[in-house]
Amino acid sequence: MAEHRIRALALCVFHHNGKILVNEFRDPVSQQTCFRPVGGGIEFGETSAEAIVREVQEELRLSMTDMRLLGTLESLFVYNGKPGHEIVQVYDATFVDQGVYDNAQIDGHESDGAPFTARWHDSSSFSEQAPLVPNGLHELLKSAGLLG
Repeated sequence: MAEHRIRALALCVFHHNGKILVNEFRDPVSQQTCFRPVGGGIEFGETSAEAIVREVQEELRLSMTDMRLLGTLESLFVYNGKPGHEIVQVYDATFVDQGVYDNAQIDGHESDGAPFTARWHDSSSFSEQAPLVPNGLHELLKSAGLLG
């Protein structure tokens, strides 16, 4: 049996006109739809800021600027029938290429090569049945004035 571990994660919220860029995915077991900003695991020896720059470059092939830490969340959850525990550093940033904001969606690739599509969503897209994850992210973004 695999050992349970706490995972360190960095996510970046890109916002534009009251919307944020998120990846939509479905839990294979519960079939629940969830939304999450771009990002991923922090590797040993790198800071969370370095991790988010690397993740955005690897996943979207885009550069960013004006990065700032919004806060830290602790997330306990079940995904794919297994318990998870993450400490999440949440950043805000701006794409260097301003033309990106004109695209309704941005195609990307996970670290394992799996394709995904990130889209711009406002707060009306998120609900208890289709949450913005990790838990507490919606409230953090509302308090920072990035999401209504």
